[in-house]
Amino acid sequence: MVPILLLNILVFVCGDKTPIVVTTWSYPNATRAAWIELTQNHGNAVDAVVTGCSACETAQCRGAVGFGSKPDESGNTTLDAMIMDGKTMDVGAVGCLTNTKSAIAVAKAVMKYTKHTLLVGEKASRFAADMGLGWDSSLSSSKSESQYSEWKQKTCQPNFWENVTPDPSSSCGPYHPDNTTTSSIMDSIDIDNHDTIAMLAIDQNGDISSGTSTNGLNHKIPGRVGDSPIVGAGSYAMNGVGAAASTGNGDIMMRFLPAFHAVMMMQVGMDPLNALTTAMRPITQYYPMFRGAMIAVNQNGDYGS
Repeated sequence: MVPILLLNILVFVCGDKTPIVVTTWSYPNATRAAWIELTQNHGNAVDAVVTGCSACETAQCRGAVGFGSKPDESGNTTLDAMIMDGKTMDVGAVGCLTNTKSAIAVAKAVMKYTKHTLLVGEKASRFAADMGLGWDSSLSSSKSESQYSEWKQKTCQPNFWENVTPDPSSSCGPYHPDNTTTSSIMDSIDIDNHDTIAMLAIDQNGDISSGTSTNGLNHKIPGRVGDSPIVGAGSYAMNGVGAAASTGNGDIMMRFLPAFHAVMMMQVGMDPLNALTTAMRPITQYYPMFRGAMIAVNQNGDYGS
């Protein structure tokens, strides 16, 4: 049996199928915020996705989005996010963001104010500060500090190391290369270690956007960037076709660009559900124990997960 995650999605839609907002997991306040942006504030699809993901960041949804949770091996929380405009194919993304809480807003600023696609690390936070998005001395909290302390007490289990010494299944680092095959004995990806918010929106004009925001994997190796800010892996959107997004084990998912794959399948006529099934198939072929899930919506407002 392949352990694909069962995905709870939230959908806000009018009687004519569009405008529509589709969101991973049970994040009703974020989905509602995006819907209000579309229908009451007359915002566009990009505005809706940024508003919805921002609401989740502020609420620290399930501890999986925003600051103050999921510390890395050094005890620091870092953020990844992206936004894609399916009308222009412009993208803005940030990875390993260290000193700014509003990750999706920084991603939008990358898209709006630069000719780049992805900024990472402390320099991305410096960019955010220059764009008036603030500077936070730390993204940690008492919760993340407690998570880090408990993890250290459990001899740094689980972790994401393999083929190193000392044995990562029973010891903390620092680690060094080793010829033997070793890894943490615990599954590092579970139901509470992946809940990226991914959001898809179609506005009144039929324009499409997709976006993601996450604080990544708990106790990840410092410097790690997941699939969420990677175009075609975390999400993808194209006017006249549709949009798709992913959640789960991003280190595996980004190797297959499943969001891009799903949108390309919809472009040649597949419905969203079959497009997602097709996009996931090569992942499970190579990684049978993979954990992950996807959402998609086509231009007509039909959706699947």
